[in-house]
Amino acid sequence: MPRDLPRRGLLGAAAVLAAPAAVRAQGSARLLVVGGGFGGASAANFARRAFPRLEVTLVEPQPRFITCPYGNRVLAGERQMADITHGYDGLRARGVRVVQDRAAGIDPVARQVRLGGGEVLSYDRLILSPGIAIRYGALEGYTEAAAERMPHAWIAGDGAQLTLLRRQLEEMPDGGVVGLAIPANPFRCPPGPYERISLIAQYLRRAKPRSKILALDAKDAFSKQALFQDAWAALYPGMIEWVSASNDGRVVRVDPAERVLETEFGTRHKVDVANVIPPQSAGRIALDSGLADNTGWVPVNNRSFEARAAAGIHVIGDAIVSGPMPKSGFVANSTAKQAVASAAAALGGGAPPEAVYFNTCYSHVGEDYGISVVNVFRPDAAGTAVAEVPNSGGVSPRGDLPEQRRLEALYADAWYGSITRDMFG
Repeated sequence: MPRDLPRRGLLGAAAVLAAPAAVRAQGSARLLVVGGGFGGASAANFARRAFPRLEVTLVEPQPRFITCPYGNRVLAGERQMADITHGYDGLRARGVRVVQDRAAGIDPVARQVRLGGGEVLSYDRLILSPGIAIRYGALEGYTEAAAERMPHAWIAGDGAQLTLLRRQLEEMPDGGVVGLAIPANPFRCPPGPYERISLIAQYLRRAKPRSKILALDAKDAFSKQALFQDAWAALYPGMIEWVSASNDGRVVRVDPAERVLETEFGTRHKVDVANVIPPQSAGRIALDSGLADNTGWVPVNNRSFEARAAAGIHVIGDAIVSGPMPKSGFVANSTAKQAVASAAAALGGGAPPEAVYFNTCYSHVGEDYGISVVNVFRPDAAGTAVAEVPNSGGVSPRGDLPEQRRLEALYADAWYGSITRDMFG
């Protein structure tokens, strides 16, 4: 067994459950959490565990949360939608008030959030976890209507996009071409498109072995690249073509009617199934509230996650300017706890506690074949920057290591179970 397997497995389990040092609980203060995904659900559950005297309210429009992680396994036919769907009853049982509605506006002066249904909620501190928004129009021709023919399947929502992409793969004839358009950084889940390529290939190898995958990328390099490409060569020889930006892989225009992906030098690729992952920004409520800067993401203090543009609002998850930290579910979970602890400290007139943030990202690339990357980050004292702790992380080793790959696939399943329990109580 490779020497680093036990260490990395333990780090993955410990980092999910790691939390900042407790600060004194505040009595009857109102903590409002907007968004019930990896950041928001983690924040609400942690707040009730660590600061039981806080009044915690969670606002989330969907009655159930469908995770983007493990959605690619649904595409491969290895999981069902029910396996990645989670409810909020555990949070309710813990004492979180769950309001099923959409946050329509924030008044940071009055410290109120207006909901789509008309209710106004007051808060003492706000944890905002708005997720991402698709930048429709950033690729010429890619609109909300186009997404019904060329699904992005990059926001879980009600599961319709993921279900649509799965159905298109099932309906595609053997010998067809699946085309992916992959955006430039930053975007949600940097390894996600390449896991998706892998698991679509796994499905095609089994069900439609004469088919091909064409991956057009707006980058020249990507997360865990060598590991993914080793796996593609070993598991799916001749099936996957990845085209980098410098080789005319950057998609700038789409034709939904013809299912054509057009690159910046005018090359037109007609495909049978098109998965367009477009450029993204912070979720709409963050944009409408003026919290985001001209990049489309929200600058925050990296110790407290308080928005630079508004006091008393802690922004977490994929929506923030996160420096070297990836926009991952694990980072959202880890930093949510620091944001809650910082909010509780501020309610008592204190400073944010010392901070350390974790990321562990597993990717399935085939049956019993997993790979991973681990990172540890610390913010500076002022919260102006965050940096990876030297020699703290690493990636899976390369080579013919079937037992390592099998164990990492098992670790991935354990990670998913651990983090969803940590989110939803």
